[in-house]
Amino acid sequence: MEATLKARWITALGGLPPLLLLVGWGHGWLFAAILFLFGVAALCEFFAMAFPGYFAKQVIGVIFGSLLSLTLMLPALGETPVGLSLVVLACFSIYLFMQGTLEEKLRGLAWTLLGGLYLGYLLPHWVLLFRMPDGRSWVLFVLLVIILGDTAAYFVGSRFGSKKLAPEISPGKTVEGAWGYTVAGAIGGLVGGHFLLRQLPWFETVTLAVILSVLGQIGDLFESWVKRVFAVKDSGTLLPGHGGLLDRLDSLIFPAVFTTAYLRVFHP
Repeated sequence: MEATLKARWITALGGLPPLLLLVGWGHGWLFAAILFLFGVAALCEFFAMAFPGYFAKQVIGVIFGSLLSLTLMLPALGETPVGLSLVVLACFSIYLFMQGTLEEKLRGLAWTLLGGLYLGYLLPHWVLLFRMPDGRSWVLFVLLVIILGDTAAYFVGSRFGSKKLAPEISPGKTVEGAWGYTVAGAIGGLVGGHFLLRQLPWFETVTLAVILSVLGQIGDLFESWVKRVFAVKDSGTLLPGHGGLLDRLDSLIFPAVFTTAYLRVFHP
């Protein structure tokens, strides 16, 4: 337990300063490029879980998800759904001629679509959020809410957790930890809104922070659900104390999608 906690702290403290530098002062193209590489790495982890021992299917899944990412990240393609449509059409066509029974091919297509949309299409919403007005501030705001919430959930759940939140999906998560996540996220939203989003009323930032905290936990549970189906504990071993890269990105995906949609609707 202590060794795992120490590894988590070392990894977190080592990664936080570069992240802050990237979001606060990095060029937009650099942010997009690094997120694209993170997405490719997460896709590799996902399809290694989905298709163990089937390298061709893993490659198809990673390429499919990467192309989906480019349809959002490249401005010329992101303005129209045509790029997305063509990539999905190509995936359908490829699996029609894959080896295996009809049921095996359809199941493989389903996992490929899930992984590609989950990581290749939803994760790049961080780039869309970054490019919006005050995008840097919004990215930092969402990160602050999720990081504080996730940290609080770990310590509150470890110390006070007794009632299981979703035992079939993630036995380690507790209701007490979920409340710790939400409360800490709301506090982080209040503080972050004061310094980063002064134009917004405090009750709006707190409400957003609570919603983002809930979505962060739902995203975490979603990835845990996938891992449970694949019968693996972690998506990989890239980050000591944390598991794979996907294990760190899972709680960030849903909040980024929601925030991007929220700003487009209420703050265009």
